[in-house]
Amino acid sequence: MYVIRLPNGNLLVPEPATARDGRLVGDAYVEVAPGDPDYERFAAAALSQEEFDERKRRWREGDEPLRRQLLEFLARGGELGDQSAVDSGTPRPSS
Repeated sequence: MYVIRLPNGNLLVPEPATARDGRLVGDAYVEVAPGDPDYERFAAAALSQEEFDERKRRWREGDEPLRRQLLEFLARGGELGDQSAVDSGTPRPSS
């Protein structure tokens, strides 16, 4: 998760959401305004919403070859196919 700089200058900062017994329930964002003691520390690594959206787009593009491999795997009925590539740790070339 990333710190996101909002157009108004505030930051959306990731914060874990925990249950009363301490179990991690999920992640949430809290809004931090200038003047908050931690603002400068978070601001140093903050991304604009546009930068964050661009990173997400690149992740999805980068995930496309893996998604195709998964679909091919499922189309084969979950069979591994070229076991030598799996054993060597070498990824199989995609078509």
